[in-house]
Amino acid sequence: MTFLKFDKSKLINLEYSLKREIIRTNRTGSYACSTIIDCNTRKYHGLLICPLSELDGGRHVLLSSLHETVIQHEKEFNLGMHKYAGDHFEPKGHKYITDFSTNPIPKLIYQVGGVILSKEKLLVENESQILIKYTLEEATSDTMLRFRPFLAFRNIHALSKANMDVNTKFQEVKNGIASRLYNGYPDLCMQFSKNVEFIPAPDWYYNIEYLEDQKRGYEYKEDLYVPGYFELPIKKGESIIFSAGISEVNPSGLKQKYDKELSKRIPRNDFDNCLLNTVMQFFIHDKENVFVIAGYPWLPIRTRDMLISLPGLTISLNDSQLFKTVLNSVISKMEGHLLPDLINEKLPKRYPADIPLWFIWSLQQMELNFPKEKVWKIYGKNVKTIIDGYFNEQNLFQIKENGLIYVDRLVPNNSWMNGESNFQPILNRRGYKVETNALWYNTIAYALSHSSEINDKNWIKELEELLRKMNVTFSEVFWDEQSGYLADYVSDNEINRQIRPNQIFAASLPFSPLSKVQIKSVLDVIKLQLLTPYGIRSLSPEDPDYAAKYKGNHEEREKAAFNGSVWPWLFTHYYDASIKVNPKSIIATAQRMIQIFESEVQFDGICSISELYHADPPQKAKGAISFAMNTGELIRLKSLLEKEI
Repeated sequence: MTFLKFDKSKLINLEYSLKREIIRTNRTGSYACSTIIDCNTRKYHGLLICPLSELDGGRHVLLSSLHETVIQHEKEFNLGMHKYAGDHFEPKGHKYITDFSTNPIPKLIYQVGGVILSKEKLLVENESQILIKYTLEEATSDTMLRFRPFLAFRNIHALSKANMDVNTKFQEVKNGIASRLYNGYPDLCMQFSKNVEFIPAPDWYYNIEYLEDQKRGYEYKEDLYVPGYFELPIKKGESIIFSAGISEVNPSGLKQKYDKELSKRIPRNDFDNCLLNTVMQFFIHDKENVFVIAGYPWLPIRTRDMLISLPGLTISLNDSQLFKTVLNSVISKMEGHLLPDLINEKLPKRYPADIPLWFIWSLQQMELNFPKEKVWKIYGKNVKTIIDGYFNEQNLFQIKENGLIYVDRLVPNNSWMNGESNFQPILNRRGYKVETNALWYNTIAYALSHSSEINDKNWIKELEELLRKMNVTFSEVFWDEQSGYLADYVSDNEINRQIRPNQIFAASLPFSPLSKVQIKSVLDVIKLQLLTPYGIRSLSPEDPDYAAKYKGNHEEREKAAFNGSVWPWLFTHYYDASIKVNPKSIIATAQRMIQIFESEVQFDGICSISELYHADPPQKAKGAISFAMNTGELIRLKSLLEKEI
């Protein structure tokens, strides 16, 4: 059964093929990513991209691309492809492509005269190694293959430039070579499953352009180093395996390893299996810890994203143990009652007030989806640590006399609306933030729901008094009776009533400070102003700050992301709120949402759900091509729907 379908006749059409990207990961942070025709359009693309903790803790492009050449009767047919200035592509390997498929792994078919050559790629699980299988399906005469590796050896956020410091030396290894361009990097071992000749021909290829980076307003020209090329003969019906990795391998075992890895792959033959494949890519195994990466190809491991996406991701796997392993990994990074925004020991950390409260929400989701787990028994002490720490916090935020959290510091990443430019927040949200206080209310109510398991009666009494207070003060601070919705934030000198989706959490969380009448009113406003077929807008179209399209340079895109752009993951919280007041009204809308994304995984990040969408129709996918929160929350939505239908 074919679920992911590609128009063979359009593969040579660059408007069609360059917009379709595909990513594969190895579950330890390495990945391979490019367009479906293997022409890199981003600096984040490459055949082997690895995390290198010994350098900067980031991910690094080692092997950018591998250009193949078919040689018959001394004629050369170059199958590779790079873009240069003036929309000039050289070589023009795409003109030989006759088919592309991705079930279960990416496969390209090239036809050059009487030669038909297939290429299949897979990333080895838990190892920084890519395997590419070439099979000569048809040939009318003797055939040679030539392979030219393009090396980068740089951080994914940087670009390589020709320089005199590059190490042009290489070591011979069995059926290949090992190259290390700069000190501090590991060797890149490039080997074949059969004897191969390597011809040294060191050279730089200058000003290779990345189309998508150019559109995004970034530097987009790169110089890549080629140490030489490999040549070997291939017979009709013969398959050879190319391996690139950071450890030398025994070439005689490459075919067996390839077959073993292929047998593990989940077929991408329906929507659920596409989601399942994508889910597996988000989990990053780091020694005894397991984390969830925010997205690909450039997003880091962000704690908030991890906690929001985790319930849905583990529901799809029916794996409560994995849920606990990730939570325990998060706890290992706790500093008292606080959690850092990023899980990277080498980057500066910030401690937003909402992240530990999302940890509490994750516990609630575990209770709902894995009822056999003794969640409070395992994590109750952590809940108490968070609540007690919040009571005593004075530096990053304060609990005011009204019982609500007041955040006076303007720092980036102080909410999920974490856009920034020049290290300054795009949105100046400060004071009482509606979603942070909704999460705080939910946290206190959750602790009290387990009062029978708590021995500290004085603590229970303190929480009960706080909850009674917040039942009054939350609406006093945020609710506007005339407009029928909640303020986005309230500071000492401002009440911000921009219509944003943050208010949905006050209605959607398991414990809400709102009455059913208020919940319905909030939903009516969101439906009218923010709801789209692809999710929830980040700002009302009637607002003067509204941005209809996600485009422009970095600052313009960051502003658009949180001033209009559509975020699919928010819809599941809209659904959570709707179920409380009018279950029947939301079912059909939710079903249509899922149907849309069944089609959506055919485009952009193949088999993946993108980060965000244009605010106005047509709502094209933008941002990262694979986003954990959207994937996890869409799966959670599917699970909730199954319980209702």
